[in-house]
Amino acid sequence: MLIIGGGFGGLFCARRLDHPAVDVTLLDRAAGHLFQPLLYQCATGTLSIGHISRPLREQFARQANVRTLLGEAVHLDPVERRVTALRPDETSFTVDYDVLVIAAGMQQSYMGNEQFARWAPGMKTLDDAMNIRQRLFTAFEIAETLPPGPERDSWLTFAVAGGGPTGVEVAGQIREMATRTLANEFHSIEPEEARVLLFDGGTRVLKTFAPDLSDKAAAALTELGVELHLGVHVTDVRQDGLTVTPKSGAPSQDYATRTVLWTAGVEAVPFARHVAEALDAKSDKAGRITVEPDLSVPGHPEIFVIGDLAGRDKLPGVAENAMQGGMHAAACIRRDVTGRRRKPYRYRDLGSAAYISRRRALLQVGPIKVAGVLGWLAWGFIHIAFLTGLSNRVSTVATWLATIARPTRYHRAFMLGSADEHEARYTWSSWDQDGVRPPRPGITKA
Repeated sequence: MLIIGGGFGGLFCARRLDHPAVDVTLLDRAAGHLFQPLLYQCATGTLSIGHISRPLREQFARQANVRTLLGEAVHLDPVERRVTALRPDETSFTVDYDVLVIAAGMQQSYMGNEQFARWAPGMKTLDDAMNIRQRLFTAFEIAETLPPGPERDSWLTFAVAGGGPTGVEVAGQIREMATRTLANEFHSIEPEEARVLLFDGGTRVLKTFAPDLSDKAAAALTELGVELHLGVHVTDVRQDGLTVTPKSGAPSQDYATRTVLWTAGVEAVPFARHVAEALDAKSDKAGRITVEPDLSVPGHPEIFVIGDLAGRDKLPGVAENAMQGGMHAAACIRRDVTGRRRKPYRYRDLGSAAYISRRRALLQVGPIKVAGVLGWLAWGFIHIAFLTGLSNRVSTVATWLATIARPTRYHRAFMLGSADEHEARYTWSSWDQDGVRPPRPGITKA
């Protein structure tokens, strides 16, 4: 069988298929499992890449029936039961399958405004985290070199689009970083004066949480110094600022900022949309593929779609749904091998959690609602429990304890890269100017 995607769904599916009758190939474009719920802590310098990721080859080193391949799935042939993938050098190879599990996940959505991505990175990959870390800390460095005035203020203004868990978490972390970590490290600027603006189209942040927890989150953010702007849509993002338009019909308003982070909305990755077309399957506006009760694609019992991509019963786009979906797909495959009937998938809501700042977090499990220090402790326990690898758990706990004791963030390193490399593109670089591309050494500019 072939699993596409090494996230929570693919990982838990492969783990449950430690069976001599099943040969598993796990194809992923990153070659590592990413603990995405803690990605924002990597972006803001609390955790390192190694804390929240683990190589898939290491993960399955002792599971002899699983092989992992590095590549990006780009084409599905359901008749030949074959998937074509691209290697990092953009050459291609194919993988045949008897059973296919698609756990490719979602990507950041800009609601049709793809040009926003140029100035407002999302929060989905390790590359995103490193990009954001570089932008955040470099903004303070640039502000340090500027005289007081509007230009300096724009570098010390950070905007976050989206008031869901990721938006709330990253906004809180930026303020905590400015007021605690960086407070005594600069001479010309006062990092504590950095503004963090959080924009959302709803009437409250964390709208998937109970209203009283949402109110507590808003109060905690406000106490931290985050400025909440609700009931508005971000309608333009550019190098030196953004524009928001109130849903009430009031006039639009511009904000001068050099750092915009986008956490509003997700959509299916291109391969998932291709799969829907290749299988003539129904999908929603975001690209989620309609599936049968057992998570297989209608008319294709050999193909499962799990996690965020499964369009059924309003399944939430959270890690727990991906884990449970992966285990369910594995159970169905094991039943097929032994000639038993598949069971329908039933998602069990084990609760939601959101981190705001040190000693401030929220936890909601059914009727149980916890906030403050207790919520923070419960949040930490849950995340440690699901981190892959004992070393990751131990090192993460040690890092958190050190962060509690001292304001220092030990993983703040960032690199500006080489100015002549295409990958080194930043909002303050001439590379971001239309039509301007500095030549590489020894190459004549076209």
